[in-house]
Amino acid sequence: MNEHAEGLSDSLEDYLEIILDLERTNKVARVKDIAKKMRVLRGSVTSALKSLAEKDLINYKPYSFITLTSKGSTIAKEVTRRHQIIKNFLQDVLLLEPERAEENACRMEHAMDKAAIKRLVQFIEYIHHCPRTGKDWIQAFVNYYSRDSHDTKNCGQCLADCMDRFKHKD
Repeated sequence: MNEHAEGLSDSLEDYLEIILDLERTNKVARVKDIAKKMRVLRGSVTSALKSLAEKDLINYKPYSFITLTSKGSTIAKEVTRRHQIIKNFLQDVLLLEPERAEENACRMEHAMDKAAIKRLVQFIEYIHHCPRTGKDWIQAFVNYYSRDSHDTKNCGQCLADCMDRFKHKD
């Protein structure tokens, strides 16, 4: 099990993500809603919530609504951001089906150490912002993937398009 932000386990990070999602949709989270999304028993949720409350990441009292503290919200947003970036990469660039991309993104963010996941997220962001990459670069990979071969006769045009885009960026 990897330790992430604030010494949180993978499972506790998942709880923060779910609480954030429930806050966004319902304004608050309830134990039964968390249990349903996590596919666990309510007793398991209660134990995790106590741990998160001890770390001052959530506001929790038995039989009441659960909300994120400021600190918990910051961590939950970062966990959600990196999860979404990886999911989008798997879905939009590697062309995995949405459900498969979601499952793999969750496993990847928990299987990789903090430094590796940070670097992967930076690389994915770079792909979307660097003038030498971008949508046409990603589309070139999609074309390569769908043909399962590399046709070098288009490389010159691809480079010319990249240089043209770079010249007209600003």
